[in-house]
Amino acid sequence: MERKPPGTTSFENLTVLYEDNHLIAVHKASGLLVQADASGVPSLMDLTREYIKKKYCKPGNVFLGLVHRLDRPVEGVVLFAKTSKAASRISEQLRSRTVEKTYRALVHGKVKPPSGSLLSFLKKGEKKVLLVEEGAPEAKKAYLSYRTLRPVEAKTLLEIRLHTGRKHQIRAQLAGLGHPVEGDLKYGAPYALSGGQIRLLALSLAFKHPTRDERITIEAPPPDWAQ
Repeated sequence: MERKPPGTTSFENLTVLYEDNHLIAVHKASGLLVQADASGVPSLMDLTREYIKKKYCKPGNVFLGLVHRLDRPVEGVVLFAKTSKAASRISEQLRSRTVEKTYRALVHGKVKPPSGSLLSFLKKGEKKVLLVEEGAPEAKKAYLSYRTLRPVEAKTLLEIRLHTGRKHQIRAQLAGLGHPVEGDLKYGAPYALSGGQIRLLALSLAFKHPTRDERITIEAPPPDWAQ
């Protein structure tokens, strides 16, 4: 599948991965904000609203519920709710941790053991998330599991399951293990990649549909580095 360039700012180039009356899942390019900030740069939410508005000829404001986020340099699946009922029910699944989140990351070094789990305690620092001791003020528990898919020269391609959803969790925990994500200067990678991107992909989300007794999985087409 053809990849969309990072920073795409036209709704015509939006890659829709799934859509029905209650939900829409789209592919977020690296470098694109999920939600607009004070900079005024177009966001994924803006583009998705414009897509819905044009496709269905909707006048006025379009409801779009933000239920989760990805960091700006991360690419992959982002799910939005098209109704308040869907937003509430998906948000509850996220809080109760019944949504399965799978990522792929290309990290520096050879990861040993090749599979396992990481339990850490994270705290927001001034510029990045810090690993701290259990019981430290404002510390939050962070848990993930990983498995090696293949070695890539002096790096390792990992598949990761998130069991908690902390800010910068994967980036901070893998850096703490001594294996920063490629391109992630903030967390110790030795060099940057073009456009500020990092080799971290939100590959898939699996969850119960908010209005049907059906569990669905939405997956982003992996770029070459993540295959």
